[in-house]
Amino acid sequence: GNSGVFIRSTVDGVKVSGWQVEVAPPGQHSGGIYESYGRGWLIIPEPEKEQALKMGEWNTMKIKVVGSEVTTWLNGTKMVHIKDEKIGKGEGGIALQIHSGGGIKVLWRNIFIREL
Repeated sequence: GNSGVFIRSTVDGVKVSGWQVEVAPPGQHSGGIYESYGRGWLIIPEPEKEQALKMGEWNTMKIKVVGSEVTTWLNGTKMVHIKDEKIGKGEGGIALQIHSGGGIKVLWRNIFIREL
């Protein structure tokens, strides 16, 4: 299973549409950007960067969204940067996601949101 942080996303019942910054086990693109109910993977980190994930430990993720640009960091490692017109036009909120199907436990703490 996986989890993620939705940005500029909308909720309709249990369906969340928008962009998700992936939080997942090694090799499953943590820090990458996935468009739910849209184009799918927009950008994934280079494989060597995925070593930044510390399984079973607290990790620190930073997500910066300014206009049409999104940059993600995991434990201080820059994972991806993308400029995407559709993201730039996106409207909606921030949401925390845990994928259905079970088999994963995700804990969140020290969440900070700052307007830029």
